[in-house]
Amino acid sequence: DVYEVPLPTTHRFPMPKYRMVREMIQAELAGSSSSGSSSSGSSSGGSSSSNSSAPMLATFSVSPLASYDDLITTHCPDYVTRVLTGNLTPKESRNVGFPWSEGHVNRTLSSIGGTVAAAHAVCTSPAARDAGAPFCLFAGHVAGGTHHAFYDRGEGFCVFSDIAVAANVALRDHAELVRKILIIDLDVHQGNGNAALFAGNDAVYTFSMHCKANYFSARQYSDMDVEVDASAGDDAYLSLVEQWVPKLLDQVRPDLVFYQAGVDPLWCDRLGHLKLTREGLSRRNRIVYSAALQRCTRLVVTMGGGYPRDMTAGSEDYHAIVSAHADVYRQAAHSLAQQGAALVRWP
Repeated sequence: DVYEVPLPTTHRFPMPKYRMVREMIQAELAGSSSSGSSSSGSSSGGSSSSNSSAPMLATFSVSPLASYDDLITTHCPDYVTRVLTGNLTPKESRNVGFPWSEGHVNRTLSSIGGTVAAAHAVCTSPAARDAGAPFCLFAGHVAGGTHHAFYDRGEGFCVFSDIAVAANVALRDHAELVRKILIIDLDVHQGNGNAALFAGNDAVYTFSMHCKANYFSARQYSDMDVEVDASAGDDAYLSLVEQWVPKLLDQVRPDLVFYQAGVDPLWCDRLGHLKLTREGLSRRNRIVYSAALQRCTRLVVTMGGGYPRDMTAGSEDYHAIVSAHADVYRQAAHSLAQQGAALVRWP
């Protein structure tokens, strides 16, 4: 949220939620060490007034800006250049959904760079760990999940695909550790951009579980697509998550997993139709984290969709969306804290 971009009050994108989510989880998870970190929320205008008696369950860093070289692992160089220099056509900008500005370029680059940084964080090599380098099993980006971006165009509030760029960078920079990647996309919309970007790429397996009533552009084909009936509710939805997530982890046997944790299946989301409760989404997250921990799998977590019906930042709907986003990261940290002692080896 360093690069928050002012938007018209009538705009459909809930820009303030990123700061709200970050401040909520930072206050809870950073513990007594947050004020001593050079990359804590204070450097981005946020609060560092967390409970001094609480244990530190996560460290926080400002998302770095993605590099041109990283972007072109995934996206057309001409398209990247035109985004950076403000030379998109009016139609291209309308398809993305944001007006061009230098501020939005920086926000876009940080949205990619944070997921790339999270991927680097979980890819510490055994030799580096033996030498005392820090490492983590889970890392999260409190943004990203921009899964509607294609090779040479964007749509649906997505300019570039942060997960796709981070996956390609991991394959390039951590080839000794990362040979197979699994994308678990549980946003209410299909991860159509990532499906197209990795079509025919055996190194990256794409899985999208989404509502069949939520396509807004041409359907693409992931390695595995699971369509969920509209108004499915918690039980039907969670039975599918329980069926597919452990199975895919065992079949694909990934070295690295990206979890697109969109909260737009929530009952109050104006763009989703699945009618899940907050507890249902929390159970979804627990299934993913438990399955990853049981297999000692490196996991990168990103945000995804979450669009309140009432766009007033203090409204009940807005608070519900922010809280559901915060649950994603809160649960990741607590899952590690509760089960981390049982981790005896790293793959």
